[in-house]
Amino acid sequence: MNFETLTVRREAAVLFTEIAAPPMNLLGPELVRDLVSLIQQAEADDNIRVIVFKSGDPDYFISHVDVTRIGAYREAAATLTGEASLGMLFRYLSSSRLITIAQIEGRVRGAGSEFALACDMSFAAHESAIFGQPEVGFGLIPGAGGIQHLTRQMGRARALETILSGRDYDAELAERYGWINRALPAAALGEFVASLAHRIAGFPSAAQAQIKERVNAIALAPAAEFRSDSDRFGEAARNPDAQGRIQTAMKHGFQTRDAELDLAQMLEDLGGH
Repeated sequence: MNFETLTVRREAAVLFTEIAAPPMNLLGPELVRDLVSLIQQAEADDNIRVIVFKSGDPDYFISHVDVTRIGAYREAAATLTGEASLGMLFRYLSSSRLITIAQIEGRVRGAGSEFALACDMSFAAHESAIFGQPEVGFGLIPGAGGIQHLTRQMGRARALETILSGRDYDAELAERYGWINRALPAAALGEFVASLAHRIAGFPSAAQAQIKERVNAIALAPAAEFRSDSDRFGEAARNPDAQGRIQTAMKHGFQTRDAELDLAQMLEDLGGH
């Protein structure tokens, strides 16, 4: 498996996948194309059971979508699902027979957070992981599953708090709220995730598929809800007010790694509190 933005290492039935899309792991068409290709190749190999996703950038797991290339990354997503929607791509991942685990260090916001939520499990470094859904600061809504997942995992009040505030949440609070499975010390995170991945991969695949199917029947939102959020995101992104806020943010350093270390403060400077 050769990719532009992913490095893949196989151990038995587990694929360890490292995200490397400099300068800050923006979710653009190149990364989306590689994710599509990875999913297709892994699903075609019955001997692959589990995929672990981590980042090669200590500051960013996946920062968010590249707002300057929305049309391009949506087209890349359509090559797997037939729909130009990041939300439908992520939902496909959630419903895949593959078991997916996000191993999170650094910042994961917007569609990056939605990708982690689409994975079957997520574990984060206590010291460095930062979570956020900043869309409201630009006059947008989470369009790739964030509303669906966070509401089911956190409950109504906490989902509204995290989405409407546009604030950053550390790993400890993310764990308490239900954003992730658990937070662990960075020194123990990799070993824990690898051990869990291999343990899961060693059990019968037929039972895994049935368990995931039944859990999804209860907890995964219908495809129509993902389509609705995706469409609403697209409509909002074309709104002149949203475009103006994005352009103002770009002047403040939006989509540059140093400025986005404190994206929540940038949003506040744009007018959110």
